[in-house]
Amino acid sequence: MTRVVAQGTFDLLHPGHVHYLEDAAEHGDELHAIVARSDNVTHKPKPVLSDRQRRDMVAALAAVDEAHLGDTDDIFVPIEEIAPDVIVLGFDQHHDETAIAAALADRGIDCRIERASGRDPRYEDELLSTGDIVDRVLSRRG
Repeated sequence: MTRVVAQGTFDLLHPGHVHYLEDAAEHGDELHAIVARSDNVTHKPKPVLSDRQRRDMVAALAAVDEAHLGDTDDIFVPIEEIAPDVIVLGFDQHHDETAIAAALADRGIDCRIERASGRDPRYEDELLSTGDIVDRVLSRRG
């Protein structure tokens, strides 16, 4: 059995997130999604939704076998616990594959790293970005 991990913030779940998780699931037999803790999100604005709500929304998706919250102190702890064969990074995630591979090797974790495919909007007003969703809400209700 091939165990796959996908990770992200998954704030304001949208079709881009669903595509990423479905794509990741195709890399193996069992998909574990790790949802970042709000306190660990430093590369963009903090999530709007709580950690638990984001995890529960991800867990509800058919492609996800198990959803986990990230560790509060060490982002690699869930990886060590899940012991994946593959980590699938999102198409536009900021992560550096070389740095992740080095960190995994330092911890004795043997798994490959892949990138999910991108997804274009399927119709004119479809939004595939949390930032775009927030911007639309603010423009219409702000």
